[in-house]
Amino acid sequence: MNYFRTAILLAGLTALFMGVGFLVGGQAGAMLALVAAAGMNFFAYWNSDRMVLSMHGAQEIDERAAPDLFRMVRDLSQRAGLPMPKVYLMDNPQPNAFATGRNPQNAAVAVTTGLLHTLQPDEVAGVISHELAHIRNHDTLTMTITATIAGAISMIAQFGMFFGGNRDNNGMGIVGTLAMMILAPIAAMIVQMAISRTREYAADNMGSQISGKPTALASALAKISDAAHAIPNEDAERSPATAHMFIINPLSGQRMDNLFSTHPATENRIAALNELARQMGQSGFSGESGGPFASGSHYAGETPAAGPWSRGKSGSAGEQRRGPWG
Repeated sequence: MNYFRTAILLAGLTALFMGVGFLVGGQAGAMLALVAAAGMNFFAYWNSDRMVLSMHGAQEIDERAAPDLFRMVRDLSQRAGLPMPKVYLMDNPQPNAFATGRNPQNAAVAVTTGLLHTLQPDEVAGVISHELAHIRNHDTLTMTITATIAGAISMIAQFGMFFGGNRDNNGMGIVGTLAMMILAPIAAMIVQMAISRTREYAADNMGSQISGKPTALASALAKISDAAHAIPNEDAERSPATAHMFIINPLSGQRMDNLFSTHPATENRIAALNELARQMGQSGFSGESGGPFASGSHYAGETPAAGPWSRGKSGSAGEQRRGPWG
């Protein structure tokens, strides 16, 4: 059902795009808009991952730099039946994460230092599993396409102001042109956000099955959502168009699951995860969790004495990473 809804929403976004192009320039305008969007999507297909990672100052790490995190991603990738993605770290105090890449063979998972310092290891595993689910579902490519088309609609709507619409179609006039310029981008944004929210629910579900701990993901979502209200993400503020990629909106804490939210309400996502936990014979998330080294929280037997994200042989025992440079 989620794939069907996504396909319908993508078709609607494409139809809106073609309709705006037709209103601006008739058949020629629609074809020109289609060619422009194809070029934009082609560029985004090959370059969007590098662009997004660069926007957020993400630096690639290997097993030597962050052995526990790297092994966690590798183990969970194997569970998900995916190739090992590249792993990136963002030196950012706000706990958050996103995945990018045009396909599973060219994918990357990026997490902030704030995520590693705030969450328990099993909660981090839940977040990583969520991002791997996005990769497995090809959501990273879907969201790149929707963002590109939505941007193209806004661009064409702006052109309509200069050219006055399709004169052969009885002319829209100044009122019609203004209405198109305002309403078309809003409609595109609504469809884009609807696609994003649909994919988040699907990734929560699949990610929980990969990690086997839906309540750990629920706990992680609650912590990240709370932190997003208190800790600014300056890189995201400079590039708000990337907000939909993160597991929780890094810009603001939308409490309502409304049309203009990039993500479903965290409370709704937690409720869905609690229901999944019950179906799996587990107790639901109660809203209570300990610190990053709480008893019983360790992922795959990690020892808390050295910290879940120790630096490995190159650093002293118990020393935590201070940033992506190690």
